[in-house]
Amino acid sequence: MAWQRPDGRQPYQLRPISFDAGFTRFAPGSVLTKCGDTQVLCTVSVTEGVPKFLKGTGKGWLTAEYRMLPGATQQRQERELMKLSGRTQEIQRLIGRSLRAAVDLEVLGERTLTIDADVLQADAGTRTTAITGSFVALAHAISKLLQQGTLERSPLVKQVAAVSVGLLQGEPFLDLNYLEDVAADVDFNVVMNQDMGIIEIQGTAEENSFSRIQLNQLLDFAEKGIQQLLIAQREVIADPSLFLGNW
Repeated sequence: MAWQRPDGRQPYQLRPISFDAGFTRFAPGSVLTKCGDTQVLCTVSVTEGVPKFLKGTGKGWLTAEYRMLPGATQQRQERELMKLSGRTQEIQRLIGRSLRAAVDLEVLGERTLTIDADVLQADAGTRTTAITGSFVALAHAISKLLQQGTLERSPLVKQVAAVSVGLLQGEPFLDLNYLEDVAADVDFNVVMNQDMGIIEIQGTAEENSFSRIQLNQLLDFAEKGIQQLLIAQREVIADPSLFLGNW
């Protein structure tokens, strides 16, 4: 019997995605990103200066922090304060790598962009939602820096989005929610740019192996989903022609 999606979506359908830009007052870029029942607040802060290993190079830096709020899941989770879990460290590094692929660090100059992704509500796909929403927040932050004259031209070079895919009962599905994520035989997180260039793939089989044909099916689903996410991002970036030369 084929897997029936709990929310009635077709296998190739994304959950509803929305971006509430300018969600907070002080960060140059802030977006409340909703993907189905998953909600992630993505903010971008700008500071002058870079880590020691970049001082004097003329290059900037982009880094990310990820946290899940205690009430984001059914059972309260302890705040991660002094020591971060391996999962948290792995996710925030993924977000940083993904968004650095969108930025020309030499054009940024010796400044640091810090992305904060705070999960308000989790129903799977928190890392992919964080990446997709953080790009929108990043674009808004860069736009503000251009308006202020802090930057002469945009360091953004590629649009970036991410989505999850998985195999349930041997069939591919796009954008898994929690019930699907825990039931999946195989699950992947895929990050791509606007040219469908792959930035990162995280994938594993939970119990059984999967075939090359199934892998290709999953990547096809991911590509179609990311194309839709890229369109949704563009709709909330006010004037992309001003600051995205390769839009």
